[in-house]
Amino acid sequence: MPPPQDLLLLPGLLCDARLWRDQVAGLGDRARCVVADLTRDDSLSALAARALAAAPPRFALCGLSMGGYVAFEILRRAPERVTRLALLDTSARPDTPEQARRRRGLMALARAGTFRGVTPRLLPQLVHPAHLGGPVAAEVMAMAERVGRDAFLRQQAAILGRPDSRPLLPGIRVPALVAVGEEDALTPPALSEEMAALIPGARLARLPGCGHLPPLEDPAATTALLRAWLDAPPG
Repeated sequence: MPPPQDLLLLPGLLCDARLWRDQVAGLGDRARCVVADLTRDDSLSALAARALAAAPPRFALCGLSMGGYVAFEILRRAPERVTRLALLDTSARPDTPEQARRRRGLMALARAGTFRGVTPRLLPQLVHPAHLGGPVAAEVMAMAERVGRDAFLRQQAAILGRPDSRPLLPGIRVPALVAVGEEDALTPPALSEEMAALIPGARLARLPGCGHLPPLEDPAATTALLRAWLDAPPG
């Protein structure tokens, strides 16, 4: 068996290290995992710089949703440090005007003191309907409370400022996995299909029974995908 690799995991909006808990445990024989803190900055450049400062010299890189946007920024800043890439439930596109309008509306709610109302509004978009009202939904709510209003506002500001990352994708030359929940309402499978088609040699995987958060919704399947990606021959 090859030695463990260093793996930098990037959470999504309103998520903390709990998002990746089962993968950190399940990949313990294959990866030395570092989960980045994406709560303290309000721009992708600052988020990427903080993640890079905490990361080993070279590492496999895996980001979900907002974590994918930070992964693209890391690839712009330090591509030589990335040994392989996994993009889960994310998009290389910037916000559409309608998406930006909705994002600003949620920010306004949070500033008005109704942050506790943000996650219930988002929950049907974050998880498969089968998980609404169950333990997965409770974990999502708990993560959001831990992240808190101020970090939520910083994260949304960073997301609003993201560029179009599609021009970056054809230049990626490391083993790449693009995975998405079959029922992802926020970043539908078509966006993952687009990314996989643009990244040379990328593997595309769909996770049935999952929405936007497969690491929580189907930990075993997500871990299995990441294990196969880590074991893929170097590019």
